[in-house]
Amino acid sequence: MNEDELNGNLGMGSSDFDQNKFHQVTVSDPHARSSSAFTVPRRYVDLKFLNAGAQGTVVSAKDTLTGQKVAIKKMQQPFVMTMSAKRAYREFVLLTSIQHPNIIRLLNAFTPQTDVANFREVYLVMELMSHNLHEVISRLRLDHRTLSFFVYQMLCAIRHLHQSGIIHRDLKPSNIVVNDECVLKVLDFGLARKQTVDTAMRMSDYVVTRYYRAPEVILGMGYSEKVDIWSVGCIFAEMIKHQVLFPGRDRIDQWTSITKVLGAPSDSFINRLGQSAALYVRTQPQYPGQSVEEIIPDGDFLANTENSGANLTAAAARDLLAHMLTIDPNDRYSVEAALNHPYVKLWFKEDEVNALPSENRYRAEYDRDDKQLSEWKALIFNEVMQYQNTHDIFQGTG
Repeated sequence: MNEDELNGNLGMGSSDFDQNKFHQVTVSDPHARSSSAFTVPRRYVDLKFLNAGAQGTVVSAKDTLTGQKVAIKKMQQPFVMTMSAKRAYREFVLLTSIQHPNIIRLLNAFTPQTDVANFREVYLVMELMSHNLHEVISRLRLDHRTLSFFVYQMLCAIRHLHQSGIIHRDLKPSNIVVNDECVLKVLDFGLARKQTVDTAMRMSDYVVTRYYRAPEVILGMGYSEKVDIWSVGCIFAEMIKHQVLFPGRDRIDQWTSITKVLGAPSDSFINRLGQSAALYVRTQPQYPGQSVEEIIPDGDFLANTENSGANLTAAAARDLLAHMLTIDPNDRYSVEAALNHPYVKLWFKEDEVNALPSENRYRAEYDRDDKQLSEWKALIFNEVMQYQNTHDIFQGTG
């Protein structure tokens, strides 16, 4: 049984889409031993499974009109629950809005359905990159230049998002892709949120994969764009150590994992917590924490790749990391401070760091709206139709 049968889409057959414009290809997932039907414009051929996750299935394909290889993501059951529909809406709007060299570029978007009643599939066509960062970390020891360049590009991406009024909120190695030229791009905006002056807003439990979750998120504080800096710091450490720095089985264990490494937080931080969170933190073991040299010893780096003239040294890397992985967000580096740190500043390019903000069409009030599932479905359908009406999805390059 394939994904479409499981989702109750039996019997739709050839009448469900225009066969003059679309064709249907069944793609098998060799790991899960399942399959998924991709209904795509005929310009896309040679579909091959790449990966699958909670948010969708991704295949590679050849675009016969441009000659380039692309990635096509089929959003995973976007209208089954309100939460998944809201996430699909966020991702679609932001991918069609945000443009930066270090953010994945949308090449095309479509649905084979022509009315909202039958609407059930959304496809996103994006640049095809060689690997995600998780794969790179698991296979390679990175030299200082590559570590520095990857961190710089992550920082450029989140600075652009922040300048465009967006906090990513779910940065992790599997949401970052690279190519063979070490160009890095951030993707997956399903949890991104528009920045707000309402610092009392709280993140849901679903925000940010646990290992990369900032202390203020774990403890239910208000949050700012500095949650993304914490995540970059965690990823940076993982690139060096080849293991997760703060592994936690659950929220409580995650907090314990952080304090065992970094030590107990300051009174200033604890005093800003809610009453129950503050009481919890004060009753936990008061770990002294480790020095940054103990956390990231010299042996974790490739010593023969140091270049003191370019500030590509273990000491410089540890200094940047220590300023990113600071429990109190008030003391944590801003993205601007991180970009000006000697370890990454050698890559500084004005058009990358200070690119003009992208148009931000995402409406922040939707994060707080109590919309029905049918309303989210209609919103996404209208967005896809608007895109298709303004892009020649069958003949042009999008």
